[in-house]
Amino acid sequence: MNAIRFKYPLILLILISWISPSYGQMDNSKILNLNTFSETFLSRVRNNQDTNEIRAQLYNTTLEELEEGLNTDEKKLAFWINVYNAYIQVVLSENPEKYDDRGTFFSSEQLPIAGRLVSFEKIEHGIIRKSQWKLGLGMIRKWFPNKFERKLRVDDRDYRIHFALNCGAKDCPPVAIYNGDKLNEQLNKGTAAYLKKTSTYNKETGEVSVTSLFSWFRGDFGCKSGVKDILKEFDIIPTTKNIDLNYKSYDWTLDLDNWTDL
Repeated sequence: MNAIRFKYPLILLILISWISPSYGQMDNSKILNLNTFSETFLSRVRNNQDTNEIRAQLYNTTLEELEEGLNTDEKKLAFWINVYNAYIQVVLSENPEKYDDRGTFFSSEQLPIAGRLVSFEKIEHGIIRKSQWKLGLGMIRKWFPNKFERKLRVDDRDYRIHFALNCGAKDCPPVAIYNGDKLNEQLNKGTAAYLKKTSTYNKETGEVSVTSLFSWFRGDFGCKSGVKDILKEFDIIPTTKNIDLNYKSYDWTLDLDNWTDL
């Protein structure tokens, strides 16, 4: 039953391309700038505009076009963060009941991209986090990533993506539209804002309470010492010495349309 249900988005987009001449014309054209394309996708979502055409075009692009157009980590990260965040909003707006089983939701191959169905996990852990095992705490790589993942993944992990990806939960970072040319500045701003909002430092006890993201993906951050360095860098704590880390509970309540500008 589930296997059939997850094919519906792909079938729908194929039918759209076949029935509508205007969709067919758009779908057959090559995406000239993938980063601009991803920004447009997310902008249309934010403005409650129809995204069927742009989703069909994303399905009809090829692996080779993605590989050629996304030839730096900056381009890869901006593109995939935007696409991930856009599809979170689209899928959960259309089918909020999918969030009742988050494990299945994130692992299901349901996003039509480059002639196949891709999961949210594939984008996050495979491409953006460079083939990390989802349960490996950021310290264990996948053994056999497929060709799609190997061709499109980043060369180097960047911990700041955890403060840019929005999975639909109330405690997720707000959604911003990322630009490859301004990515470093935007990621710094987003990280600073999220850490300031979610961190609490008690100077009397030397305790700092932080988001659970630091625990779940500890290897991405350099484990405890790395987390403390990051917190000091972003002025959450004044020193890394004699600091105790506490991890806050994560609020998984569904909360869409949480936007910000960076």
